[in-house]
Amino acid sequence: MLRALSIRSFVIVEHLDLEFDSGFTVLTGETGAGKSILIEALSMALGARAESGVVRSGAERAEVVAEFQVAQTDPAGLWLQENDLWSENSCVLRRTIDPSGKSRAFINGSSVPVQQLKTLSEWLLDIHGQHAHQSLQKASTQRALLDAFAGTTALAQSVRTAYNHWQSAKHQWEQWCDRSEALIEEKARCQDEMRELQSLDLTLESWQSLQADQARLAHSAGLHEGTQFALEVLSEAEDAVCGKLDGVNAKLSDLLAFDPLLQSSADLIKSAGIQLDEAVHELRRYAMGIELDDASLRRMESRMENILSTARRYRLKPEQLPERLAETTARLEALQALGSGDSLEQAMQTAQRVFQNLAKTLSTQRSEAAEQLGRTITVTMAELAMGNSLFEIVLTPLEHATAAGLDEVEFRVATHASQTPDALSRVASGGELSRISLAIQAALSTVSAVPTLIFDEVDAGIGGRVAEIVGRLLEGLGRHHQVLCVTHLPQVAARGQHHLSVTKTEYPTGVNSTILILDKQARIEELARMLGGVTITPTTRRHAAELLNH
Repeated sequence: MLRALSIRSFVIVEHLDLEFDSGFTVLTGETGAGKSILIEALSMALGARAESGVVRSGAERAEVVAEFQVAQTDPAGLWLQENDLWSENSCVLRRTIDPSGKSRAFINGSSVPVQQLKTLSEWLLDIHGQHAHQSLQKASTQRALLDAFAGTTALAQSVRTAYNHWQSAKHQWEQWCDRSEALIEEKARCQDEMRELQSLDLTLESWQSLQADQARLAHSAGLHEGTQFALEVLSEAEDAVCGKLDGVNAKLSDLLAFDPLLQSSADLIKSAGIQLDEAVHELRRYAMGIELDDASLRRMESRMENILSTARRYRLKPEQLPERLAETTARLEALQALGSGDSLEQAMQTAQRVFQNLAKTLSTQRSEAAEQLGRTITVTMAELAMGNSLFEIVLTPLEHATAAGLDEVEFRVATHASQTPDALSRVASGGELSRISLAIQAALSTVSAVPTLIFDEVDAGIGGRVAEIVGRLLEGLGRHHQVLCVTHLPQVAARGQHHLSVTKTEYPTGVNSTILILDKQARIEELARMLGGVTITPTTRRHAAELLNH
């Protein structure tokens, strides 16, 4: 429930601090005193759109702070915990607005987006404005009100989600139907291309190895001839280099006895001989390994030509073919992921069945609640001096389902026994709509989980005995909820458990609006003012006291 409200530099309010009690509280005051400013300020704290005009002239910023008592197990408490904003049994909403219209929002001291204020406010407080009956004529409003009474708001959202899922699946299937021929052709083309590229069994490494092997086989005769020539010169001819080098080594070994300075040269020549022997050994082994295999060469050249031909057809270099295979494989997987037309059609039909089942359940529950709500509102309308009226809620099956379900919801009323119930906009007058709106709000309030209800002059356009009934109605709501009502009717104000009065005072520096908590005697004076206007007589005060004590 709302515990306190603090307002600073908001419109004509310089500073105001209020505390609230449970039950039914009325707020009264002369026209223009600023009664509705309290509601506007509270709406701002709950996330309403910020405007620069709300900042009091000359002030740096406007500030509104609303404190609510919240239990840990309340919907609001659970939401605060889920969003890491919980504070023990308390919820403080703070909003600041600067003269440019820029605002900041806080929940329990933490800066938050304004949208979070709006979301949280749905669990804290409902404001019923004096023009609420105008939106009552909209089909969407009527449907939402019925769902609120039936407790099917969450189910209605599930129906909307299921409908969107069905439409999405239907769209995918229709796209498949429109593109199926092209997709099938592309899929076949990718499959052929993938099989062709896979048959090459080509990698960058294998291509480089094939090029090297082909070059070696293609020049095998020349390699064999060259190595044989080298072996002949180095070791196999009569005047081979190795033999001559051995002779040089032997000669220098003899000369070392005469001059040790030859030792370095002798060592180098001896080392060269050793290396030359190793080279001859490697050449012989290489020569033995040379293959003069024309068949292998032809196979290699055939494979290379196949690879080169494929690369030319795809306008690629041979080394780019493995990457093309990877791309084709990925595209084929993507096409296969789209599924067949049969699988998409089945998915669409499944989504449609889910929607139909949820929507039928919603229709059934709405139908049951519609009868109950219609009877409840009819009874309340009778209490509001509309005794011969009939209120009913009609569900008409739609030719085509929508995200809202299978039915059209329409509120109908007959304001006289001789009338056939018809749409609100065609039957009810403005004053009747106001009373019907109040009856609906009263019916919904009995099932509402929101602890605080605020009514902003919803009793406009009525008076006399009906005003007294409205007061009793709001007083009854105060037994189950915290109710705050801005009213200009003394019959309603007299029913409040608590009474706040708004006054406006003009100063040389400007206008300031304040709110006072009235005791019993002050309430009598305020009710007398509401009854008698400018001149208050003893008779008016007596009448006011009777109203208060009634």
